[in-house]
Amino acid sequence: MLKTTGGEMKKILKWGAIALAIIVIGAGVFLWDPLPGNPSRKDLSAQASAYDVEIIRDTYGVPHIYGARDADVAFGVAYAHAEDDFETIQEVVVATRGDLARYRGAAAAPTDYLVALFGVWTTVDAHYDTDLAEDVRALAEAYAAGLNLYAAEHPDVTWHGIAPFTGKDVVAGFVFKTPLFYGLDETLLDLFDDARTAQLSLDPGSGREAWLIGPKTAPPRGSNAFAVAPARSDDGVTRLLINSHQPMTGPVAWWEAHTVSEEGLDIQGGLFPGTPIILHGFNRDLGWANTVSKPDLADVYRLTINPDDDMQYQLDGLWRDFEVQTATLRIKLFGPFALKVKRKVLRSEHGPVIETDHGVYAIRYAGMGEYRQLEQYYRLNKATNWDSFQDAMATNALPSINYIYADKDGNVAFIHNGQYPNRVDDWDWQQDLPGDRSALIWPGYRPYSEVPVLLNPQSGFIFNSNNQPYDATDGPDNLTPDMFPASMGLQIDQTNRSLRIMELTDGIAPIGRQALLDLKFDTGYAHGSEADMVVTAVLAQDWSDEPEMQAAVDHLAAWDRQMDIDNRHAALGGLTVVREITAKFTHEPAPDPIDAFREAAAYLNRHYGRIDPSWGEVNRLVRGEVNLPISGASDTLRAIYPAAIGDDGQLRASAGDTWIALVEWAPDGTQRAEVISPFGSATLDQASPHYADQAPLFAAETWRTALIDRADVDAAATRRYRPGISE
Repeated sequence: MLKTTGGEMKKILKWGAIALAIIVIGAGVFLWDPLPGNPSRKDLSAQASAYDVEIIRDTYGVPHIYGARDADVAFGVAYAHAEDDFETIQEVVVATRGDLARYRGAAAAPTDYLVALFGVWTTVDAHYDTDLAEDVRALAEAYAAGLNLYAAEHPDVTWHGIAPFTGKDVVAGFVFKTPLFYGLDETLLDLFDDARTAQLSLDPGSGREAWLIGPKTAPPRGSNAFAVAPARSDDGVTRLLINSHQPMTGPVAWWEAHTVSEEGLDIQGGLFPGTPIILHGFNRDLGWANTVSKPDLADVYRLTINPDDDMQYQLDGLWRDFEVQTATLRIKLFGPFALKVKRKVLRSEHGPVIETDHGVYAIRYAGMGEYRQLEQYYRLNKATNWDSFQDAMATNALPSINYIYADKDGNVAFIHNGQYPNRVDDWDWQQDLPGDRSALIWPGYRPYSEVPVLLNPQSGFIFNSNNQPYDATDGPDNLTPDMFPASMGLQIDQTNRSLRIMELTDGIAPIGRQALLDLKFDTGYAHGSEADMVVTAVLAQDWSDEPEMQAAVDHLAAWDRQMDIDNRHAALGGLTVVREITAKFTHEPAPDPIDAFREAAAYLNRHYGRIDPSWGEVNRLVRGEVNLPISGASDTLRAIYPAAIGDDGQLRASAGDTWIALVEWAPDGTQRAEVISPFGSATLDQASPHYADQAPLFAAETWRTALIDRADVDAAATRRYRPGISE
């Protein structure tokens, strides 16, 4: 047995410590990745002198932004939005750059990988300088200049290494986000599922059946929109009701602004952080509401990999090389240290490639390589009638989203918009496709002229609540499935909200202002809805051996399926059905109806000592110190989605109804609009009087008058300033 002397041990420990130090230092050098400093105030604000804009904040803090040029207005939009929510704008920018994990840690790494997988910056770099319209590029760069000015003036809240902001950041945001609105992220998550069991589409007429059926869950879908033509209203007024359902805070929460230029902009509505123009709203002549749609716009191809070279796949009998790039994900550890992880990013002729334990797949999707989204929104902002609106829509740069349209001429319309792949007919495109034949790689999109459009239906009433396009009016002239090839992949489902609209309208009765508001703020669940089916299952159970539960069942049986504040049956009913309705959003399997009912009763007894508190006691709108009862629930027309079933007995609204607008054009052309937001214009500043000043109005289902004319804006002004010049 070898022995080590004390002196030898000291030498071993000494050299061991040195070796360890070398390893630690080496690791530190490898992980050392400090964020760079931002440019100086002088450099960041250098471009501000090219713009001149006036921002007027009204009594609710809403910005009205005036400039000679559209670019001046975009500069002002950026500055004003940064005042209200700079933190979220910065988060959106770093996410779009594929750098979110460097700031937020490992949980954000999948987002960064998606940026690389989608080829966001390959697309932007290839088209920004050469193909993007000059006026659109000017808009993006003006917006970036506004953010840079704000960053120059507020270095203490500007993230290290984020500045300068660029016009490319703005365009890249659209490239990255727009495909996610029809559920592309869900398609990708499904591929990464260890238990994926999707069907394979086989040759039409082959006589073979598909196998391994596995249902897919749908991504969250929300929003209502209504348009009423003069002939259907009770007073000859054309009405548009804009009612998008979004999170109440965060990167896709609405922020309200009014933008006016001498070049023709005069529009107000909602924007997301990072966008320089109105995404939906109204100008003097027309308006539109968006609702999210779920057509089948992404295809999955199963690739055959060369057994002798895993960097090749089979196509038309030949082995083809993958296009290979490397994405470096920089993952925050602590302080200036970050772990740099390299991931291969593969592409085939089909599109991005995903390697999994159960196979290698390629994705082809609407919006792939598209860079003109901002241009289309910009053209929509400046449309003045149905023809110019259609011209803007024909840009066909937005991969999805429904449009409900109305204008001062009394036109109303529904557009089931989409970049519909120009697919070969007869194949079942809702299943996986064989990836070894180029004939199945669709070359582009169907022309906009083939997009489903319903203009001025006989009943004079248009609606959408994220439902199939074949129910867009309560009259006899709806679009029908036989008008469109199956390969377009049009949406075919309903929501409680669409079913409820069809229950409450008849194609004949006038829909005046109050009738339209009654429809929008309806809190009921329809016959045949998910909620109705859950309750029916509970009531069908024999509870005679459980007297206490039988009493709860009797209470549930008396529920009228309404979710209004004062309803004393709604808490039990709503808690029983909520997880069934939201399972497709949360991806958490809903309990059996019987178990859901037992848990709902136990929850109410635990927190309230009874099963019949009013719904307003349970359902709350909470913002800072404001805590208000609110009507509505998940998938009702008065849409209020809770963040979670709270441990304190309260459901806190986190999504659903957000910025809402009721726009009216009288027969003489006079325009009037009322709007409301759930909280206030000051998104993050809890000390601001506008942090929650609209919450009482929102909870009470009342409105603010939208300020359209400059004289009204001036009369309501509480602050005027010119960023970069003086205040």
